[in-house]
Amino acid sequence: MHKISLVILLNLIFFSHLEAHELNPARLILDEEESNYFQVVWKFPSNVLTRPGTIVFPPICKETSKSLPEVQGKYRITYSTLVCESSLQGNELTVKGLSRMTDALISIRFYEGDKFEGLVSVNEPKLTIPGETNLYPTSYFWLGVGHLLSGIDHLLFVFGLIFLVQGMTTLIKTITAFTFAHSITLGLSVFGVVHLSQATAEALIALTLVYLALEVGSKNKYLSTPWFLAFGFGLLHGFGFAGALSEIGFANENLLFSLLFFNLGIEAGQLVILPIIGLIIWCFNKVKFEKFSYQLSSYAIGGMGTFWLIERVIKIIS
Repeated sequence: MHKISLVILLNLIFFSHLEAHELNPARLILDEEESNYFQVVWKFPSNVLTRPGTIVFPPICKETSKSLPEVQGKYRITYSTLVCESSLQGNELTVKGLSRMTDALISIRFYEGDKFEGLVSVNEPKLTIPGETNLYPTSYFWLGVGHLLSGIDHLLFVFGLIFLVQGMTTLIKTITAFTFAHSITLGLSVFGVVHLSQATAEALIALTLVYLALEVGSKNKYLSTPWFLAFGFGLLHGFGFAGALSEIGFANENLLFSLLFFNLGIEAGQLVILPIIGLIIWCFNKVKFEKFSYQLSSYAIGGMGTFWLIERVIKIIS
C-alpha cells in the first residue's frame, strides 16, 4: 500500500507540469507556380505558449494576400503569396519567434522542378537557399534525432528495458527488436496500410511504461526473451512516431527518403543516449545502490507512465 501512496505522491509533486515532448515543428511550404511567384503555407504549432513565429523573406520579395490564421489540428495556418523580383535561390530566409522546442522545416518546390528542404532552429534561424536541388531530405534525420532525445516517454522505455537485460548479446537483441518493431509500424502508417490515432497510440505508450515499471520493480532479469517484450511494445511506439509525422506531412516526391532519414535519426538519437543510460546504471551497481536504483527507477517510470496514461485518456474521452 505504501508503494501505491508513494507513486501517487510523486505524481502530484513532480509530474503535474511534466509533458512528453511531441514532434510538432513549424512548417514553411513554398510552391513556385510560375517564375518568382510562390504560394506560401506557414504552419506554426498552436500549442506553443509563445506568439506565432514570423518569416523574414529576402528584400527582393514581397508577401501579399496574407490570410488570417486558422487552426487545423495542432497547427495555426496562414496562406499567402510571395512575389520576388528575381530568383529566390541564393537568398536568405529568417524565421523569428522559434523556441528551444520548436524547429521549422522549410520545403520549397521551384517552377523548373528543383526541390529543397532545410531546417532552422532558435540557434540557427537563418537559411540560405541553395541553387541546386536537394536530392536527399536530410532535415528529417535531425527531426528524428531531436524527437527521440526530447521524447521523454520513449527515452524512459529504453531506460527501463536496460534493467531487464542480462548480457550484451541480449541487450543488442532487445534494442534491435525495439528498433525493428517501431520501424515497421512507422512505415506502414505513413504509407496508409494501417492506422491508429495518435491520441490512442500515446495512451498505449503510457500504458507500456506502467507495465515496464512493474517489471523493473520485480528485479527479474530476462536471459533470452526481453526482445519479445521490446518488439511488441515497439510496435506501439512506432504508431506514436507515425501519428506525429502525419501532422507535419512529408514531401510526396521524397516520401521514401524522408521516412528513411527520419527513422535513421531516431536510431541515432537512441544510440547517443544508450551509453549514457548504461553508464548511469553501471555506476549505481558499482557503488552497491543496485536495489535502490531498481526501486527508484520503477517508481519514476511508473509514476510518469501513470500520470501520462490518465492525462491522455482524459483527452480521448473529453
